[in-house]
Amino acid sequence: MNERMNTTLRIAPDVKLGRGVVMHAFVNLYGCEIGDGVKIGTFVEIQRGARIGNRCKISSHTFICDGVRIEDEVFVGHNVTFINDLYPRATAGNGALQTEEDWTCVPTVIKRGASIGSSATILCGVTIGEHALIGAGSVVTKDVPPFAVVAGNPARLIRMQKKDAERREADMSEPISHPDIPPERKLEPFLVR
Repeated sequence: MNERMNTTLRIAPDVKLGRGVVMHAFVNLYGCEIGDGVKIGTFVEIQRGARIGNRCKISSHTFICDGVRIEDEVFVGHNVTFINDLYPRATAGNGALQTEEDWTCVPTVIKRGASIGSSATILCGVTIGEHALIGAGSVVTKDVPPFAVVAGNPARLIRMQKKDAERREADMSEPISHPDIPPERKLEPFLVR
């Protein structure tokens, strides 16, 4: 990193940075943990209490708040926003600005290998399963199963992906089933690499 670029990064002394982390200009990190080999794009903020696993890519203009845990090898697209408060308010009942004691941080977990499309909003309290794919612009309001593809507002199950080994063994003409998919919908499998 050159000297000029260092002036555009705000990294608090309490940040735990892994080896080989790459950060672009105008990144703001405080009180968080960043794993090895993570790439962080321009205009990203990662708050106190957030944890990012190894070999993740956090694209530009993304906001990751307290209570978010992102496991290894996760892709987070541009302008993704995480929410950690079920009932956000500026003031408490007495009209004073809220403090830490006036709200509850609700945790969110993004499992290994998941991908979140640009401009998605992830509400608090959800778990996004391993290798799940969240469509661009989606609003995720409930848990997403592993290998699911979801999209929309609210995000709904589009189809299930098959793992490499399952694809080799399965008859590819057979539809994929999942409890959230109505039986009349035929879903074509596709390969996760």
